[in-house]
Amino acid sequence: MADPLLSQPPLACLQDIPQDGLLEVEAVVEGRPESLILHRRAEQSRAWLNICPHAGRRLDWAPGQFLVSADGKLVCAAHGATFELDGGLCVSGPCRGQSLQAVALRVQDGKVSLAQ
Repeated sequence: MADPLLSQPPLACLQDIPQDGLLEVEAVVEGRPESLILHRRAEQSRAWLNICPHAGRRLDWAPGQFLVSADGKLVCAAHGATFELDGGLCVSGPCRGQSLQAVALRVQDGKVSLAQ
């Protein structure tokens, strides 16, 4: 029987995600279409749902366009909640102490895929 992880198309190539940057992609997560934020640091990538825990709105100010603070934190365009990119924790703003909802990834042969 085929491995279902291998049959999923990749979300992106690792090289398409800017180093220490963000990329928005669409994916089906738990049977629902979702906007995801991919973040790359070196050869690793992490992902979160593109939803602010404060009001349930997208974090980007335009599709795929994110605000990043001078110190490298993701800023929600709607209400200014600020998230660190090592784990998605809100460190400032209306949802301080909450976190972005992580989505498990795997990186193999330079391709980033869902790990579900």
